[in-house]
Amino acid sequence: MKRAGSLIGRAGFGGLLLIAAAAPVVAQETQPSPADTPIGSVFRWINFAIVVALLVYAFRKAAPSFQSRRLEIAERIAEGTRAREAAEKQKREAKAKLAGIDAEISAMRAEAKRGAEAEAERLKELARVEAETIERAAQAEIAAAERAARIELKALAARMATDRAEAMLRKELTPQAESSLFGAFVAELEGKVN
Repeated sequence: MKRAGSLIGRAGFGGLLLIAAAAPVVAQETQPSPADTPIGSVFRWINFAIVVALLVYAFRKAAPSFQSRRLEIAERIAEGTRAREAAEKQKREAKAKLAGIDAEISAMRAEAKRGAEAEAERLKELARVEAETIERAAQAEIAAAERAARIELKALAARMATDRAEAMLRKELTPQAESSLFGAFVAELEGKVN
């Protein structure tokens, strides 16, 4: 709300500058050419000095807001970079977890084989059944871990996409939007003057 009021104030000030700059032209069209006299040239120089002074004043007033806007944009870019780095770190961690699952599965399978070989000859059939049970449990655990990892990766991708979309939206709503609003206001003022 504060920014909108500031934008309207700037646009109003710009409109006043435009009217002040156009006043000598309008006055010149309605009067017979007093500009050719020495007094007319003095007034032209005074008018020029007033317009330049108003422009300098306007730029000095607007400079802090431009500076604060620049700092805000730089801060948001840094924040986006930090968020991207955090997301990439989470992605690497998720990939490492997926790679570790294979090693754990391999270790579990090797342990099941050693346990089955250590069984006595008379318990050979029982060991085979237990090995199959362990393998099914390992497959179920693999499937569960894989589902959990995929869900985590999807959530990470969704967060990254949301962050990227937010950054793009902020990027699109900055100076271009302000300049288009200002241009529309100036065009409306020109229509009212004519």
